[in-house]
Amino acid sequence: MTQARDTATRRQSALICLGSNLPVGEAGPEKIVQNAVAEIGRVVGVVVGESRLFTTPCWPPGAGPDYVNAAVRCETGLAAGDVLAALHGIEAAQGRTRRARWEARVLDLDLIALGDLVCPDAETQSRWRDLPVEEQAKVAPDGLVLPHPRMAERAFVLVPLAEVAPDWRHPLTGQSVLEMLDALPEAARGEIRAL
Repeated sequence: MTQARDTATRRQSALICLGSNLPVGEAGPEKIVQNAVAEIGRVVGVVVGESRLFTTPCWPPGAGPDYVNAAVRCETGLAAGDVLAALHGIEAAQGRTRRARWEARVLDLDLIALGDLVCPDAETQSRWRDLPVEEQAKVAPDGLVLPHPRMAERAFVLVPLAEVAPDWRHPLTGQSVLEMLDALPEAARGEIRAL
């Protein structure tokens, strides 16, 4: 597993969203998310912001029980690929498997943004961000795309993220987290409830 380290690399804020809707042994989703926050602090970087826990409807509807979601902001000297590898290692240690897109999961850790990095490039990020809804369930990027292309559409990402990085701005659209959240329908925002 990648270890968090201070290097000559410029330290940046990593915005990470967490979700769980399946237990592991005696640990339910709340405990799994709390444990993952601690592990992020150990292997990714210093956690400088942590949201409350929220309960959110499963996406897509009917794919499993409701989720427990949260977000963290941490300062890291790791490159984006190393952050992603560390997050995948944390997921695997909790028993996460990847069999189907949008399946119920023990732990889901999404790197939403790393500073103002656009990855792999602006054209690719914009193409994935503008992907029609009917295509989103069929295809997934074969590499890391940052900022996360679906973030502006998902209340379960934006509500907790607004607690840790409300003023972070998308480097291509210029919208802040709060502006993206305000643009969502009230019904979508209302489905996200603090625990």
